[in-house]
Amino acid sequence: MGSADSKLNFRKAVIQLTTKTQPVEATDDAFWDQFWADTATSVQDVFALVPAAEIRAVREESPSNLATLCYKAVEKLVQGAESGCHSEKERQIVLNCSRLLTRVLPYIFEDPDWRGFFWSTVPGAGRGGQGEDDDENARPLAESLLLAIADLLFCPDFTVQSHRRSTVDSAEDIHSLDSCEYIWEAGVGFAHSPQPNYIHDMNRMELLKLLLTCFSEAMYLPPAPDSSSINPWVQFFCSTENRHALPLFTSLLNTVCAYDPVGYGIPYNHLLFSDYREPLVEEAAQVLIVTLDHDKGALPSRPGVGRGWGVRAPAEPQLHPLQPPGPENLFVNYLSRIHREEDFQFILKGIARLLSNPLLQTYLPNSTKKIQFHQELLVLFWKLCDFNKKFLFFVLKSSDVLDILVPILYFLNDARADQSRVGLMHIGVFILLLLSGERNFGVRLNKPYSVRVPMDIPVFTGTHADLLIVVFHKIITSGHQRLQPLFDCLLTIVVNVSPYLKSLSMVAANKLLHLLEAFSTTWFLFSAAQNHHLVFFLLEVFNNIIQYQFDGNSNLVYAIIRKRSVFHQLANLPTDPPAIHKALQRRRRPPEPLSRAGSQEGASMEGSRPAVPAEPGTLKTSLVATPGIDKLTEKSQVSEDGTLRSLESAPQQSSVEDSPATEEPSQAWREQRRLSSASASGQWSPTSEWILSWKSKLPLQTIMRLLQVLVPQVEKICIDKGLTDESEILRFLQHGTLVGLLPVPHPILIRKYQANSGTAMWFRTYMWGVIYLRPPGPQVTVDPLRRNVDPPVWYDTDVKLFEIQRV
Repeated sequence: MGSADSKLNFRKAVIQLTTKTQPVEATDDAFWDQFWADTATSVQDVFALVPAAEIRAVREESPSNLATLCYKAVEKLVQGAESGCHSEKERQIVLNCSRLLTRVLPYIFEDPDWRGFFWSTVPGAGRGGQGEDDDENARPLAESLLLAIADLLFCPDFTVQSHRRSTVDSAEDIHSLDSCEYIWEAGVGFAHSPQPNYIHDMNRMELLKLLLTCFSEAMYLPPAPDSSSINPWVQFFCSTENRHALPLFTSLLNTVCAYDPVGYGIPYNHLLFSDYREPLVEEAAQVLIVTLDHDKGALPSRPGVGRGWGVRAPAEPQLHPLQPPGPENLFVNYLSRIHREEDFQFILKGIARLLSNPLLQTYLPNSTKKIQFHQELLVLFWKLCDFNKKFLFFVLKSSDVLDILVPILYFLNDARADQSRVGLMHIGVFILLLLSGERNFGVRLNKPYSVRVPMDIPVFTGTHADLLIVVFHKIITSGHQRLQPLFDCLLTIVVNVSPYLKSLSMVAANKLLHLLEAFSTTWFLFSAAQNHHLVFFLLEVFNNIIQYQFDGNSNLVYAIIRKRSVFHQLANLPTDPPAIHKALQRRRRPPEPLSRAGSQEGASMEGSRPAVPAEPGTLKTSLVATPGIDKLTEKSQVSEDGTLRSLESAPQQSSVEDSPATEEPSQAWREQRRLSSASASGQWSPTSEWILSWKSKLPLQTIMRLLQVLVPQVEKICIDKGLTDESEILRFLQHGTLVGLLPVPHPILIRKYQANSGTAMWFRTYMWGVIYLRPPGPQVTVDPLRRNVDPPVWYDTDVKLFEIQRV
């Protein structure tokens, strides 16, 4: 902390600034130096000594003083970057200016009249950075600030280890320095791991916090209807103007993926030593995901981007030389062009290790450091899969993908009752939807699930597919109301993987049948215009497994036989007005089938804790609506050779039209979506014609044929042998066959995730909401180190991108 005297002097300077009605000249160094030259204030001091009300007062009553303060602080950062920050005093000035700008910037962004201020030019600030008076050539203040931050992030003895051989050598020239040799951490394209340095990490972290604050202008703009709104701060920082773009991207990515919160594996070591790396890693993850906020619709306009990748082999990631240059956002470009297997392995292992960290807590309670930034990691993983298809295929090439799946299912199960974590539920489901569009994901799910993660779900012996189904069932039957829009997505994932599931456990089979039972009750089917789609999805799951994986799925076949009355009721669904009226009377009561967990749950995993709702008073940020499943996905048909053929533009064959996936054209689907929103306001009501329009398309033929063949056989065995033990029946079903008895197998349809402007906007609001809510966070109150470095930058400012609500 700063001394009492320096804090007093700093506070006096702030009061002078707010009380001076006359503009203070920019040349009055004696006045301005009070803010940064003679003080040793911590970031926490700055936030305490510069109250929000006083920043707003200066903004309204002495605008020229606020403008000069910002300009002078940027000027000091530029000077520090020019000189290389060789003296302790220069470094202190840079840190003080950085903290002051971090404090002030959000109050500039919240006022529309000030929004263009940083993009205006300041007389005398030339593009050459030498302060020449050529105003034609002047840089906007924002550009000067961003370039200075980039330079300072590779400043020897300040943010990186010096390469000087001895103290006799002259200081390294900041202009000739090749920052690719100063990448912060080994990993992608960089083999050398620099010695950890607490001071360097803290300085990097403060500069990254300022950088993130610059980017946060996006929070003060309302959500745009399309995703074309480009953040000018991010656009410039990730452009060819930033000579450090490549080493900075690599430093951020490697810092995140190399971090191991467990350290040397000594239990409880985090209670003995403060981990100064975690705040830096968290900051690096946040800066990384914000720089990767890019609309894929934007086409590259220049053939050459950044440095020539692959030219400097030792220091740069090995990227595919023949790939097209990609977007002008260099961070997206670099991410999309990583292609070496060892780089993919490093990234995947790092993200999986960090996502699994909260799961380790449960074996030795509090024995390992619990990270808080798993939501940022999920966004980063999403960006990697979305922008780099080679990475996506690498992830699915081996069972390593299950190291991502299990933590995601853990987070989904853990957050299902907590309204404040509805965004986390969405991103987890989006990632699984993206993965499920690839055949290999379904195949990988057949691996036995043996690592017992403590979750409050029934104990079962089975595969990762069983785990996924059991967790999805739990979310649907005991999650909170706001998760209903995700039901389509959850069942689409199950449909996508179902043709590849070799052997479902009895527990998972019963869960699927319970969902069908709940969704096919008349009160549920008739209470919203799109509810019947959930039944179509589940029938499609059963059809896929029966047609393509009958041999190993005796448990599911047995469950279908036991619950055959559900299918007969669906086939005989009443459509007359009195029956509709009777069903709607039941709608006024609570939805019983979904509020119960249904068939016997049995024991839960050892050590599990039930999902808990948010504590009263918890803050959450609002999210824009997510597109419907028809907008989120594109239908593809699996050909005989295993390749996918899109059905969106191609004329559909009659066999496809008859299939459950396309029971209605998308126009009718959209109309039903519109009707369903009307039903919420009481305008919509079901009619006989409406029920008949989809009842005739229910894909029940395969299941009815199965029941027709097998039910008499099972009944005969039970009578002949006097069986009451289901294991004998299961043994019979295992050896049974339906070859030649079932209808011709339908084509496999996969609904692959497709990017669109709606999801791009959703990700932007979700990502900034996570960043907004992170500081000061619950961990800050118990960790004095964190309290010094994680100020509540945006708290109590007038953000427009989302609303802040108390749960």
